[in-house]
Amino acid sequence: MQPPPIQVPFRGKRVTKNADPNAEVYMNFMKSHCCYDAIPTSCKLVIFDTTLQVKKAFFALVANGLRAAPLWDNKLQRFVGMLTITDFINILHRYYKSPMVQIYELECHKIETWKDVYLQCSTQCLISITPEARHKIHRLPVIDPESGNVLHILTHKRILKFLYIFEGMVPKPRFLQKTIREVGIGTFQNIATVLQTATVYDALSVFVERRVSALPVVDEQGKVVALYSRFDVINLAAQKSYNNLNMSMQEAVRRRSCYVEGVIKCYPNETLDAVINRIVKAEVHRLVLVDRGDVVRGIISLSDLLQALVLTPAGIDALLS
Repeated sequence: MQPPPIQVPFRGKRVTKNADPNAEVYMNFMKSHCCYDAIPTSCKLVIFDTTLQVKKAFFALVANGLRAAPLWDNKLQRFVGMLTITDFINILHRYYKSPMVQIYELECHKIETWKDVYLQCSTQCLISITPEARHKIHRLPVIDPESGNVLHILTHKRILKFLYIFEGMVPKPRFLQKTIREVGIGTFQNIATVLQTATVYDALSVFVERRVSALPVVDEQGKVVALYSRFDVINLAAQKSYNNLNMSMQEAVRRRSCYVEGVIKCYPNETLDAVINRIVKAEVHRLVLVDRGDVVRGIISLSDLLQALVLTPAGIDALLS
């Protein structure tokens, strides 16, 4: 009797248990390693004191190519949260058109003021894991339980890199040789995009409302011409251009002077293995699925790939957010 077919779902659907024996080996490999194993030998870690000016904090994120940093409260003598690019986007979107708040004044405030007054999340506790933890994660600080020091910020990107580095130690699941079309990995319906003629404020609205991390910028025919990510938004602070959110996306893309992720594409007939190799080597967070005319047909993110590599073989129903 033939084993049941492997079912890799679209995001939002239930995950059925994988019948591939190699996938079980893959899953056991993940269980036998702790978070400390995934931390690179050499890496940078930026920590902000909550009394630091927001302007300096976001300049530091841009300069170091980071998307988040742990926050240390000297009065409480503990970590109290994270400052992320999402915070900056929420502030811009909420107060750009407000007659009561001047955007240029916000950057002179302290981080603690943003958290307490503008983001109203000072009561939230920092969610973290220990180096020995083996949990499903998105972006979490790894904290030494004895010293209380943050060792690393563990992300989807780093976990996938870890699996890629040690892929020779475990047999690959058979479903990696299936095509994207066959396994259905990714998001293929109601794709969030933005026209190149739309404004930056329009893009911020999509980021906030759809809770996506990047937007394919498309022309009138739906062809992808660029990729605008949350990280690009923080460059508005570095360039002092956050007072002009009415500029077109075409202009915003042209003005980018820092690291640009670029549009790394894939096609429905490519194998999942090829897609993983491409996303790891390019060090990007997502691939834009296009047809032969470069029209956007879907998005394949790191979350989608980790869903297929780790959670699906484990028969876990919960999906990565």
